[in-house]
Formats: sequence, structure tokens, C-alpha cells
Amino acid sequence: MIISLVGMPGGGKSTVGRQMARQLGMRFVDTDTEIETRLGESIKSFFDRSGEGAFRDLESEVLAEVLTREGEFVLATGGGIVLRDANRELLHRHSHVLYLRSTPEELFRRLRHDTQRPLLQVRDPLGKLRELYQVRNPLYRRCAHFVLETGRPSVHGLVNMALMQLELAGIIDPERVAATVGAEEPKP
Repeated sequence: MIISLVGMPGGGKSTVGRQMARQLGMRFVDTDTEIETRLGESIKSFFDRSGEGAFRDLESEVLAEVLTREGEFVLATGGGIVLRDANRELLHRHSHVLYLRSTPEELFRRLRHDTQRPLLQVRDPLGKLRELYQVRNPLYRRCAHFVLETGRPSVHGLVNMALMQLELAGIIDPERVAATVGAEEPKP
């Protein structure tokens, strides 16, 4: 079983995914980390040097490779992974996709001091977030099996909402979720 998280940059995919994986006793995989490991450099420096097209090609390769791995894991994806039809189809077909939906205004509050996200290094980051959201929100929704509003819940609250959705859909055994509540987190 693979549980994939999609959503806008800064929407909490890595943070929620890491916590969800811990609670379920599963591995955690992050496509951005996989890409940086493969490159031996930051996404930002590769993006600056090679451009968005080269980055999206590499992102698609990494996604296809990750989704063929054995075992159970929670996958956090990059915010733009849904821009390609093939990526949306792979995610939808090979995993249970949760869209962590955040408004551009919420994201701006979280990201206003972030210097590592190449697409937000512009004069008007809130305007850029609104533009990205306009394009990407329908793509996230098309790809997702479930949509979770991030709003004000804590990370713990979001993880519990996600687990409840997966449990109600019959994807996760209720015993597995119950066994993790209050359990000590495994060491990474």
C-alpha cells in the first residue's frame, strides 16, 4: 500500500507524511529528497541552472521509479508533480492520494520567509501562490481520492483526519490505527 500526499508548496505534505508514516509503522519517502539525493545538490540550484523543464523531467522519472518500489510507504510529492498528466495518472493508479488543500493566503503566512522554493522567489509571492493555486487546484482534485482542508488543524489533527478518511474507506485496518494511538514513535 502506498499513500501519496499532493498539494501546494508549503501545504504540509512532508510534515504530515512523516508523522502519518510513523503512526502506521510505514516508511516515509519524499520525492524532493529523492531528487536531491540523485542530483547531489539542492533542487533550487538545479532549477536555477537547468530550468523548470529539466526539473519536471527528472521529477517524473523519480516518481515512476518510487511508485514501483516494494512495500508500504507514505509518499510526499513536490507541489508541481501534478502538472503532468502521466504523473497524475501514476499517482492515482498506484497509490491512495490525499490532497492537502490550503488557500494561497494560508500558504503565504507559512512561506513568506522561505528562500528555498524557486517558484516563490518573485516580487509578489502571494500573487504567485494565487496564480499557482488557480492552475493546480483542479489538477490536485483530479488526481486525489481524498481532499483534506488544512485550515487551522495541527499536524496531529491533520494526520488523524487523514487516517480516519483512509480507515472509513476501508484502506487502513482500524486495528492498525488503534494500535498506533499513544504508541511511542519509532526511531528514524
